[in-house]
Amino acid sequence: MKRVVVVTLILCASLLGAWPSKQVTFTPYDDAKPILDTLVEIAPGELRCGVANCGEATWNAWVVKRDTEIRARLAQGDADTVVNFLMFGTSFTRAPRLTGEQLRALSSGTNATTVDVATSSSRTLLDKRIEDLIAAMNVRRANERLEFAKKTLEAAGIDFLQPTAAHNARTYLIANVDRVLREQAGFEQVLAEAKNLNDATEEFAEVSKLYKDRGLSLDTSLPPNFAIEETLREMREDGLLTPNSIKRIGVIGPGLDFTDKHEGYDFYPVQTVQPFAVADSVLRFGLGKPEYLEVDVLDLSPRVLRHANSLAAGAAQGKPYTIQLTLDEARGWQPKLVRYWRHFGDQVGVTEKPAVVPARLKRVTLRAVSVRSQLARRMKSFDLDVILQRAVFEKDDDKFDLLIATNILVYYDTFEQALALSNIAAMLKPGGYLLANNLLLELPGSQMRSAGHVSVKYSEKETDGDTIVKYRRMK
Repeated sequence: MKRVVVVTLILCASLLGAWPSKQVTFTPYDDAKPILDTLVEIAPGELRCGVANCGEATWNAWVVKRDTEIRARLAQGDADTVVNFLMFGTSFTRAPRLTGEQLRALSSGTNATTVDVATSSSRTLLDKRIEDLIAAMNVRRANERLEFAKKTLEAAGIDFLQPTAAHNARTYLIANVDRVLREQAGFEQVLAEAKNLNDATEEFAEVSKLYKDRGLSLDTSLPPNFAIEETLREMREDGLLTPNSIKRIGVIGPGLDFTDKHEGYDFYPVQTVQPFAVADSVLRFGLGKPEYLEVDVLDLSPRVLRHANSLAAGAAQGKPYTIQLTLDEARGWQPKLVRYWRHFGDQVGVTEKPAVVPARLKRVTLRAVSVRSQLARRMKSFDLDVILQRAVFEKDDDKFDLLIATNILVYYDTFEQALALSNIAAMLKPGGYLLANNLLLELPGSQMRSAGHVSVKYSEKETDGDTIVKYRRMK
């Protein structure tokens, strides 16, 4: 019998009630070997050797090392989140949010030898925001986002008690803004090159690994949940999913609504939306029953796991979990997406009075939903790196009927996506589905097979949309 590296996760009973302990294991060598044999040419160098030299021991050592490296990418993702907060936050400054045009001006000025008026104006606005953010981080206040930003800078070596703190913080923020802008320009170039392939499948494949060298960001938005709903609707109509067939859902990397340039704002508490969005859609189409449905979180981010554990513990004590939903008219959403925004949450909660929208945010409308504790208190969290780890279940009936991974696998290359698909197959019931907005390589020996896709537009903008692929675990 092959030895398997096992990590046991035991959640604190006082916090989460009598939830059972769960096991998470690294991908067994026996499951990885067919992938290594098939993708040997693109496998990491340490694994590209003969079986005599690269056997189980080498594999077990590599997965532990690689898991550490993947988790380290969270630090750069946190820096990216701080950059978004700096550019688009409204809680620490009265300066306007940076627009797309201003970001493009800043990006064009990053490597320019001369600075035009638009770039200069944008840089002045950015400087004002930097000044205000640094000042806000120096004031003690109960603001989760400011505390996170300060801790991120402190982790980078900035001591706010030193007289040089403001200078060092400014240097750090400018450097990361410039880095993010350069990366975004690089992503846009890759997208343009992919489009020039004149092959929709090849283009989708390239886009599906666009962020393989980027930090792991937790920022999220509402529209991908609309794409999931449209996919579930079609699967119900096509008979791929039958009434009350879904009892357990797993959301891989649900993210946190922190702040971004589109749907994310910082005038309401940090929240996670996707677990409840998927449950809402499943119940809307009669694919599950509210008294039995369970939605779990699978993530490697301590921040996400803490948030999920906290909301579940709060629900167990009768505390409501309120989700704020923004609608920015300037985004030009398709009517169907607007309708989704209007009915979101009617299956999992009740309408609640929303937070107050700052007056300077023009054309932004807000609604809120208070999630019923019945669903939230059943949520379990798995500390899991889906590329290299899987949850272990005693029997197939305990596994997931449905796994969701939107804007997650795009952070990895083809080899690591293949490993992830193996782990996902191991966590799904036979006949269960993964819904992901990625085109993943289906190896001959894989248990996962595509059952088609659904393309959804969010606005009239050509690139504003998603394609959700339905991957089914074969019996």
